[in-house]
Amino acid sequence: MNVKQYAYRVIWSEEDQSFVGLCAEFPSLSWLEEEQETALRGIVTLVNDIVADMRTNGEPVPDPLALQKYSGKFMVRTTPETHRRLAMQAMEAGVSLNRLINSKLMEQRVGLG
Repeated sequence: MNVKQYAYRVIWSEEDQSFVGLCAEFPSLSWLEEEQETALRGIVTLVNDIVADMRTNGEPVPDPLALQKYSGKFMVRTTPETHRRLAMQAMEAGVSLNRLINSKLMEQRVGLG
């Protein structure tokens, strides 16, 4: 497995006045740098070192999110009031509750990605 297959991102930290390199599969790790590209290189190098250490110690290494299989199904628990409100919205829109929720999730895609 290539550690470059992990899900990396770089964000700006106003508090640190630096770019922060992050890896979704290793949420406890971060790398601070003044330049975006350097922050990305730093977190990739750090993850590489951690994965090598995990392998040496016989620890399980997480699979990259990109290689994991997803069914497209998940269960969400909510309050009865929210369930009722969403069911009414779906009925008024003439769509299934599933379609309504999916469209709401897609509207929020920018926030999720």
